[in-house]
Amino acid sequence: MAYYRDLREYLKVLESKGKLVRINREINKDTELMPLVRWQFRGLPEEQRKAFIFDNVKDAKGKKYDMPVVVAAHAPSREVYALAMMCAPDKIIERWTEGQLHPIEPVVIESGPVHENIHQGDELITWGGLGHLPVPISTPGFDNAPYLTCSNWVSKDPDTGIRNMGIYRGMLKSATRLGIQCDQGKHLRIHWEKCRNKGIPLQVAVVVGASPNLGFVGAAHIPYGVDEFAIAGGLSGEPIKLVKCKTVNIEVPATAEIVIEGEMPTDSMEKEGPFGEFTGYMGAEGVYPYFNVKCITHRNDAIYTAFISQFAPSESSKLRQISQEGVWYKLLKHDLNNPGVLRCAFHENASGSSAALLVIQLKKAHPFDAWHALDGAAAFTQSWPRIIIAVDEDIDPEDADSVNWALSFRMEPHRDLRVVQGKAYNLDQASNPPWTPQAERFYPSPNGSSVLLIDATRKWPYRPVSLPARKFMERAKQIWEEEKLPRLIPRSPWFGYSLGQWTDENKEEAELALNEEHYQTGEKIARQRTQLGNSE
Repeated sequence: MAYYRDLREYLKVLESKGKLVRINREINKDTELMPLVRWQFRGLPEEQRKAFIFDNVKDAKGKKYDMPVVVAAHAPSREVYALAMMCAPDKIIERWTEGQLHPIEPVVIESGPVHENIHQGDELITWGGLGHLPVPISTPGFDNAPYLTCSNWVSKDPDTGIRNMGIYRGMLKSATRLGIQCDQGKHLRIHWEKCRNKGIPLQVAVVVGASPNLGFVGAAHIPYGVDEFAIAGGLSGEPIKLVKCKTVNIEVPATAEIVIEGEMPTDSMEKEGPFGEFTGYMGAEGVYPYFNVKCITHRNDAIYTAFISQFAPSESSKLRQISQEGVWYKLLKHDLNNPGVLRCAFHENASGSSAALLVIQLKKAHPFDAWHALDGAAAFTQSWPRIIIAVDEDIDPEDADSVNWALSFRMEPHRDLRVVQGKAYNLDQASNPPWTPQAERFYPSPNGSSVLLIDATRKWPYRPVSLPARKFMERAKQIWEEEKLPRLIPRSPWFGYSLGQWTDENKEEAELALNEEHYQTGEKIARQRTQLGNSE
């Protein structure tokens, strides 16, 4: 395996594959940039979506920036995600599983391109600090500031020294201060709370513009205490090269475009938000930690990188979908020893935003396999998903119609549903009204929010699926194509098959019908006629 050494190498591949749109005209980062990219998620099918690079960026006051802005380079589509992973689309989850099972520890080197330019002290302010970065407004008309989005926040557990890297948004509050939405239970917040108990600030480095495998890992739910750089190395088959920061005791990717170094005070917090969320609604403001910038380093001709998020589908929903599918699959199949698990599908679009709805496809060896998977998935994180459904191997877990078929005809509500409380959903307005105090929004009294578990697997053999048998559908498809009719995109199920309850007599009668001998069946039925007595 291999990986892109930096963002630039990857962008060249995207451009060579026709997956990068270059915009040379002057673009306002505050009012035009994100709406332009947004249109491909509201008006094009997934396979036509691409990455965008803006070479001529200004702000609402006319200020021009010397950095280009890249948006949607990680995951506008599954095809682009696969390009970033250097594998075929159908090998992504396999690559994710291998990366988690066989992590490769990073190596620290003396220097790297990320330190070609260093701004600290008074010179940081003269240079412009955060204001030098062309950070777009993600939801123009509703967001209260530009926010960093494709930003990997790196911190260390103050007790163990183990690194954590996670994607958090960063609200631009001044040239040297960022806000962060970081709830209880998040790994960076755990580090912050530990430092708070020790009476010291938390040192942090914010990485912008790293190789894409780091963005994938930052978006995933890697277990606490596991170094995400090691998982990124496992994904690529090579160790990630890191360099030490200039002002904090943190290591960062040597080939990153931009690194923002600083500290998060633990003796105070500030308001942050509102910001457009993946739920499809504006998130509520809250009180959270904040980050004071001490130093910014960057490469020559640095490239600023952003995710497009908010209403699904979006780049972040596709990124979250695939990363989480890889993590949940490995958890259920390998960590929880459920070999029957075949796939984990987080539904994207507005139906689940790659967070709320998880479908687990499995081949049951025993009736308890479904609940083993459901309970394990529900316990993995403190919050999402909200709905988890187990389906059989013949149900396409990504197809809503296929899943709804299983819900409608393989599930008995009073028997196959379970509601588990004790979950936390800070961003879900279904849990409580938006004017609810922040602490209650996160964990409503008295028992928190809940997750719905549904066993939509067959509990016994069923009669066959009511579609023509496979050989007849395949022959019909051949005729269709010979007649040059519109291209077919088969949806599961597209042919009939046995589900266990089909007798030899049923098979014989069907075969007679195929040979125009169905009168024999009629004669047999006549001989078996049921006689009725006098109704009086």
